[in-house]
Formats: sequence, C-alpha cells, structure tokens
Amino acid sequence: MSPDIDIALVEACQANPEGGLDGPFRELYERFKDRVYNVCYRITGNATDALDASQETFGILYRKVGEFRFQSKFSSWVYRIAVNASIDLKRRSSARKLLSLEALEDANGSGRRSGTEIRDDAIEMPVASASRAELELEIQKAISRLSPKLRTVTVLRYTESQSYQEISQTLQISLGTVKSRLARAHDALDRELSPVLERHYLG
Repeated sequence: MSPDIDIALVEACQANPEGGLDGPFRELYERFKDRVYNVCYRITGNATDALDASQETFGILYRKVGEFRFQSKFSSWVYRIAVNASIDLKRRSSARKLLSLEALEDANGSGRRSGTEIRDDAIEMPVASASRAELELEIQKAISRLSPKLRTVTVLRYTESQSYQEISQTLQISLGTVKSRLARAHDALDRELSPVLERHYLG
C-alpha cells in the first residue's frame, strides 16, 4: 500500500469534511476494509464480532480523520483504532456472556455453571490439506487464548507482517515492550503447542 496515496486521500478527506461516505473516504474504506476486518477477526475470534469491530473502526475513522496529523504512518493509526475497537468489543462480549450465564444459574437455582465454559471461538484458516487444517486450527485456538496484549502483537507481527517498529507505532508502546510481549507470546504458544506438534509430526 503506497503511503503517498494514503496521504493524498487523507488530505482530500480533511479538505472536504462534509463529503460524506463517498469520494475520498470511500476510497480509504476500500483500501483498508480487508486488512481491518482481518485484524479484527484475529483478535475477536469470530466473524460477527469482527464485523462489528470493523464497522466501529470505520465509524471512528470517519469522525476523526480530520484529527490525523501525519506524525506516524496512517496505516499504523488505522490498525491502532481497529485493535482498540476489537479489544473493547471482546471485553463487552465476555461481560455479556458472564451476565447471561449468571442469569441462567439464578433461573436454575444453581451456583454451578453445569460444565459451561467461556472460550473464544476457533479461528480456522484455509489450508491445502486436512492435516494442515487441523494444525492451523490448533494454532489459532492457542492464539485466541492469549491475553489481548499478547494476542495483538502476535497478530500484527505474523498475520499483518508488521516490523517491530511498526508495531511500536501502531500500539504506541516501546520497542522493548514489543519484544517482551512477543517473547511472552512465543513462550505461551510453545508450551501449549508442543504436544500438538508432537502428535502432528510424530503421530
């Protein structure tokens, strides 16, 4: 994606704040919609929440594009909004699930959750073979169980192929924090996926 084109479109949006959803903002939307959805999907873990987070992201972009000051890459700013929208939605969704379970327990007169477990939906990536698909599914399930902070740096690094510097700009954290979070994510994934990899390759 050419930064020059992004800058030109942002400047056009800022020059015509009453332009609505058509024109230059529509072009920005078309350029970023797939990437934003992808990030939202990897962080929220399901298509419904990803769509909601994507819509929230572009709503914020539409309202605040005039505030962008070109002090960082526009794409980093977009990713930061998408990440925050996804994490916020994930928290709200978890809270709703917890309240729903508590209401169900009260209705049943039970203090137990009857084996019900709150967990992220699995994220399955399209792959060439069934065995590879199973492995990818296990990897994505493991990623979905990371904390929001660790999951976010993992998604930006390995799904969006951002450099450490770009992740630092996107999340507004230091390079040291980026490296630390990625190292912790690696350790967590190694612990969880080692048995899976052994089964897959040593069977």
